[in-house]
Order: sequence, then structure tokens, then C-alpha cells
Amino acid sequence: MTRRPHEQLPLVFGHDPSTGREDLLVSDRLSAAIAIVDHWPDWPSPVVIIAGPVGSGKSHLASIWRDKSGAEAIHPVAGSNAADIAALSPVLFEDADREGFDDTALFHVINSVRQNGTALLMTSRLWPMSWPVTLPDLRSRLKAATVVEIGEPDDELLTQVLIKLFADRQLLVDERLVGYIVARMERSLEAAQTVVERLDHMALARGTRLTRALAAEVLEELANAGRPD
Repeated sequence: MTRRPHEQLPLVFGHDPSTGREDLLVSDRLSAAIAIVDHWPDWPSPVVIIAGPVGSGKSHLASIWRDKSGAEAIHPVAGSNAADIAALSPVLFEDADREGFDDTALFHVINSVRQNGTALLMTSRLWPMSWPVTLPDLRSRLKAATVVEIGEPDDELLTQVLIKLFADRQLLVDERLVGYIVARMERSLEAAQTVVERLDHMALARGTRLTRALAAEVLEELANAGRPD
């Protein structure tokens, strides 16, 4: 995106999102995933997989579960001690589809969890049946896991998310402005993050408040950026 001549380049500060249980935005699309986290250790199976699109809240839920369970983060690759860790405590493997894993290592982790009465939570953008698994025994183990899907956000959730993202940046916005954005933005939480980041940056650069005109400009720029030349 081109910076206008009269825009100042603002200093970039970190904006850490709130990730506690009290900060979790509850909606129907998240209800099953929230329930599985809240009901630990009374899980239907020792291995749970939360699947959902980018920005859907998987990392937030994983963080809540890790705090609650005392889980250790693992990456099941060849030569790792992930299975040994899984024998001693609950374990968390995030972004399984993006980070990649060794079939045999993950198989041993799951076996360790089952034999030692611990637990494994994995997150992924894809359902496990779409993972590039070639080891039949691992595929069988994954079929026995409890898979919880997070659906696409509705207007109510997008509104909550935008308000939270603005609040994380200590920005107060009119609910009518939020409604204007929700009605015109791409239907994803990743898009919500992008809109808020760009609006904050642009408002700082121009030394202005958040307005409908500014939001319209940001939404148009993002829409144009997504269109093929």
C-alpha cells in the first residue's frame, strides 16, 4: 500500500492480544471447542484435535488449555523426545498441518499418551484426514481422536472480535463504525486482524481518529489488493 506524501510513518509498537479464559469470545461456532477445553481432563478420548481456519481462535484455546493442564509444547519430529515428554505430562502440538511432523514420532506420542494416561491437544487448519500421513497405524490412531471443528465467523462474532482487537490496541470505536466494517469486510478473523492493524496504522500516520471514511478507504484498499491484476 502506498504511503501518501503528508502521512507520517508512526512508530510500531507491539500489541499483545489478551488470551485468558475471561477474554475468550463465546459464540456458537466456538461452543464445541470451548466445551472440550473446559471439560479437561474429562475428555471422550486422550487425543483431541481442534481444526479451524487461520485466526479462528485455535491458538487462544490452546493457550487456555495449556495454562489449565500444565501441558508441554512438543514437535514430533525424528529424534525428538516428544514421546518421553508425553509420558509425563499433557502435551500440546500446535499447527500440525503447517509445522509438519514425522509419522512415526507422532504415532509414538499418541501411544505414550494412551499408555500413561496423559493427553494430547493438536491444532490444525485442516482435518486430520487431510494430513499427508503415510503410516497406516498413525492414520488409525488419528481416526480414533476427537476432532472439533471451528466454523466460519458470523456477524455477531466478527463484531466481538473487532471490538476486542481495537481494545487490545487501546482504541475506542463507535459500535456503528464496527457495524459498518462488519457489513463490508471479508468473512474471516484473519481479515478482522488485518483491518484493525491497517486502520490503526493509517490513523496514526495521518494523525486522525478512526472514521467511517478511513474505514471505507482501508476496506477498498484491501479489496483491491485481493483482486487479480
